[in-house]
Formats: sequence, structure tokens, C-alpha cells
Amino acid sequence: MATITDRTGLSAARPGPTKRRASKRVSLSERRPSFVVYGILIAFILGSAFPFYWSFLVASHDDQTFTSDAPLLPGGKFFVNAGRVLDTIPFWKALGNSVIVSGTVTLSVVVLSTLAGFAFAKLRFKGRGPLMVFVVATLAVPTQLGIIPLYMAMAEYGWSGTLGAVIVPNLVTAFGVFWMRQYIADAVPDELIEAARMDGCSMIRTFWHVCLPAVRPAAAMLGIFTFMMSWNDFLWPLIVLNADNPTMQVALEKLQSGYYVDNSLVLAGTTMATVPILIVFLVLGRQIVAGIMQGAVKG
Repeated sequence: MATITDRTGLSAARPGPTKRRASKRVSLSERRPSFVVYGILIAFILGSAFPFYWSFLVASHDDQTFTSDAPLLPGGKFFVNAGRVLDTIPFWKALGNSVIVSGTVTLSVVVLSTLAGFAFAKLRFKGRGPLMVFVVATLAVPTQLGIIPLYMAMAEYGWSGTLGAVIVPNLVTAFGVFWMRQYIADAVPDELIEAARMDGCSMIRTFWHVCLPAVRPAAAMLGIFTFMMSWNDFLWPLIVLNADNPTMQVALEKLQSGYYVDNSLVLAGTTMATVPILIVFLVLGRQIVAGIMQGAVKG
């Protein structure tokens, strides 16, 4: 550490480069975001929440209210329009079907994708590279190309018109495998796996006790994405399911199938169908924040 001499002849310690860098790092970490950052974040939040607010706004008025002047405050007819939705479509049956389909698909995709991602990232086996390339290449194939042969297969198995025809083809996704493989490759050190193996853990116990706790944030993100995609899927359930056994999106389509489309009725059903997605997001939101904070600490 360098020393300096003042006018009295006494020497004093001068902080070295290490202390100056540490103090600079502390000062940078203690800086608060400016008003511009808060303004941008608020603008993004308002822009993201506006479509949901507009849906609720239209659903709380009569459809004729917006022909002359659009109000900015909600009305008092949301529950009336919600009752009309329940009388028009089999809402509760469609809700139960969507919960079953989306919940089963989400659980299966998260579990199987995590297992496959762990194998591709940490295990050494013959053909690992070409198999991973094949999995990624399937992302470039449009889903619509496989609808006709997939429908023929479901009809051959006798699953046409049942929820199994919607669930089974989506039990695992190439995006989920690629997502978990990339995360596990960075988040799980090879030394931890080797230490667990040396302690006598089997490969499945190593996955359960070492890999799975480290990848919970990525699994939560994958679960939210998968649930949203499965919940909002419209084309395949419309083709393979019967009219008396619909999912939520297929049932909502009936609200605008007539000659006159009542926007208040349609958006009331849309608002009601959005609530389960918000609940899932709130439940898994802590894992998302934990994943963001973990990435920030690593950076």
C-alpha cells in the first residue's frame, strides 16, 4: 500500500488500486435507476396491460355503446355479459378440457424436456450431436404440414374426438428440449455431476438431486410458455375434437360464428378465458424472478 506525507511530516496510507476498484464497484452497485428507466418500464407495463383492460372495458358495456362514443371507464354489465357467455357456450366443460389438456401437456413437456436436455448436455453417447441437430431441425418444419397424417393416425387409433388426440402429439417439444439443454449446459457444472457419481449416486439420483434444483427457473419459464401455447391452441383442437367436447378456444369461436358478432359477448368470454393464464403466471412468477436474479448474479 502506498503512503503519502502531509505537511506535519506524518505519513498516511493511500488506498491502493484494489481498494479504489472495490469502492468504485460499490458505488456503481448502489446507483439507482433514473427516471427515464422507470418511465420506460411503466410504458411497457401499461402497453402490455392495455389489451386486457380494453377487453374488460368492452365486456362491461353493451355492444351498442361503442358505436357512437367509446368510454374510458368500465361499466356495470360485465357479469351480465358473463352470464350470457355461460348460456351460449359450454363454458365450464371447455374450461375443464383446457385445464386437463394444458396441465397434462405442460407437466409432460417440462419433465421429458428436462430429462432429454440433461442427456444431451451432460451425457456422452454415440450420435449425440446428430440427434441434437435433428431435434433443432424439426423446429423449421411448419406444424400445418403434419396435420393431415396426424389426423389419419388419430382416427386409426380411435382417438378422434377425444382429449387424448390433443394431448399425445404434444407430450414433448423440440423447443423444450433445446431450451433445457442450453440452460443445463451452463447452469450445472460437470464437477458437481462427477462428485455425485463418485459418492455413489445413480444417474437418475444425480439428475434429481443435482440437476433439477439448479434448473427450476428455466423449467418454470418453459412451463409458462408451454401452458400458454397449449391453452391458446386453436387449429388442431378445432380439427380433431367434436363440437360437444371443445377446448376453450374452440368454444370461444362459437361466440362470433353468427351473422352479427356481439363484441361485448366475445370479449367477455375472452376475459374469462384469460384468468387461468394469469393464475399460472402468478404461481410461477417467483421462479421467473429467481431465474432473472440468478442470471444477474452470474453476470
